[in-house]
Amino acid sequence: MKAVILAAGKGTRMRELTHALPKPMLKVQGKPILEHILEGIVRAGVREVFIVTGWRAETIETHFGDGAKWGARVVFGRQAEQNGTGKAADPAREFLGASPFILTYGDILVSPDTYPRMIQRFHEDSFSGVITVTKGEDVTQGGVNFFDDQFCLKRLVEKPTQEQIEQLRREGWFRPEEPVWYNAGIYIFKPSLFEFTARLEKSPRGEYELTDAISALVAAQHRLAGLEIQGRWVDVRDPEVLARLETES
Repeated sequence: MKAVILAAGKGTRMRELTHALPKPMLKVQGKPILEHILEGIVRAGVREVFIVTGWRAETIETHFGDGAKWGARVVFGRQAEQNGTGKAADPAREFLGASPFILTYGDILVSPDTYPRMIQRFHEDSFSGVITVTKGEDVTQGGVNFFDDQFCLKRLVEKPTQEQIEQLRREGWFRPEEPVWYNAGIYIFKPSLFEFTARLEKSPRGEYELTDAISALVAAQHRLAGLEIQGRWVDVRDPEVLARLETES
C-alpha cells in the first residue's frame, strides 16, 4: 500500500492566509495540516508517500524533504495545470506502479485510526477501492453516495442541485430510515483508476472530476467498498474552520 496526498491548490477561500503558503501548510495546533495527514498515514504502516504539489510547491518540498524524519519515503510531483480532481493524481502514476494506494486531499483531517480501518476494509474482499463517507453534511457542497446491502457503492452524485435531490427522492434513492452519505474525500484505489481518469471529459464546471471516474468504475462493475468515518472528520475549507480547530483540545 502506498499513498498520494493532493496538495497542489492555493485554497482561495483562505483569502490572505494562502498568499505566501499553500493551504495544506497552514498550521493546526502547531503543525501543518499536511504533516498531521502524513503522520496518520505513516502510523498505519504506509511508508511510500507521493505528495502532489503546485502553488508554493517549494514550501512543501522543503518542509518534508525525503520524508526520513517521519519514517517514510516522500516523493513530490508538480501538477502543471490545475484542471480538476480527476487529473490531480496523474503525476504519481509511475511512482505507484501496480500498488493500491490511499488517495486523500491535503486539507482533510481525520482521526489517525481512519487509515488502518480503510486498509482493513479494502482487504475484506476483492474490492477495487474504498470510498469513505460521513453523515449529516450538506451534500450540495460535495457528493452524495448510495450503497447496496454490502455497503458497496451503487451511485455517486456530485454536488446535486435541489432539483436533483428531489428527483433522487422521487426515484427512491433517499430512504427515510437510512442516512444520507456525504463523500469524505479519502479513498483507496487500485491503479486501474487511471484507465478511467484517462478517459474523462471536462464537466460543466470546466474541470476533470474524480467523481466521474468513480462513477465510470461502478458502471464497469468494479466493486468499491464504503466505509463510514468514525470520530473526527474536518474539511479545513476556510479561516473560520481553521480558527475553530485551534480551540479544540
